[in-house]
Amino acid sequence: MSGDLHCHTKLSDGTLGLEEIIALAAKRGIETIAITDHDCLAGTVRAKIIGERNGIKVIPGVELSAVDSRTGKNVHILAYLFDSPDRIEGLCHKNATSRKRAGQYMMLKAAKRYPITADLILKCSQGSTNLYKQHIMHALMQCGYTMTIYGEVYDDLFNSENSIYVQPNFTDVFEVLEAVKEAGGISVLAHPALYDNFDIIDELIAAGLNGLEVWHPTATKETEEKLIAIAKKNKLLMTGGSDFHGMYNHGAWSIGDYVTPKQQLSEILNYKTKIKRQQKKLASLAEAEAEG
Repeated sequence: MSGDLHCHTKLSDGTLGLEEIIALAAKRGIETIAITDHDCLAGTVRAKIIGERNGIKVIPGVELSAVDSRTGKNVHILAYLFDSPDRIEGLCHKNATSRKRAGQYMMLKAAKRYPITADLILKCSQGSTNLYKQHIMHALMQCGYTMTIYGEVYDDLFNSENSIYVQPNFTDVFEVLEAVKEAGGISVLAHPALYDNFDIIDELIAAGLNGLEVWHPTATKETEEKLIAIAKKNKLLMTGGSDFHGMYNHGAWSIGDYVTPKQQLSEILNYKTKIKRQQKKLASLAEAEAEG
């Protein structure tokens, strides 16, 4: 039993709803998935219920947007199986507010470049808890200015010198790790190659990072081997997932094309029990030493 532990729904920047995601996973024979919407826990409870109805185990998760405040580099943290989501909810709200503000600025800038209305962009974002670049591109597609979400128009708007992109003011990554720890969750560095986060992995581990996302569309075989070596050396968990966004994918792949292998999935599901057992053992040893 393998699992796709990185899936996005319409609640953030995906194009499929919870029911559709779970139905697709069932059709593809994927028995375990994690819904990891960006800075959004809105679908956690409902996804679990829908999953049970369809014979799919849905692991509660979220992809938390963060930044290395020293360099300004983006860092994304996947959080799973948290006991107390309140602390994470606070982070989600903070990030979502900043993202919404940035999205509105980008929307207005896009409307100056192309004769599209803000209403159309907002219509394309309907169902989402926020406003993303993909929604702007979707509106441009509907108006015939491009045939694809990603490509020449996208690069001109978001990757060029004349970019309309506005960077949200995301939370510092070390604060995010502390919040996940306080919530009793498991923290995993998402797609390290995408934002070239290799230079801070050691610091993240020292701050309590629990795992690395090894199997991902942006990871080459060489990258996978590098991440596996780092994970084994530091006794970290290893995860994998398709980073599925439906029509908003960066390429042609679907749920289950990138997964967490059976052994690694079992380690994640049993990780918290193992840690609690170790903590209980250490507490017993400390008590015995104190009495001795």
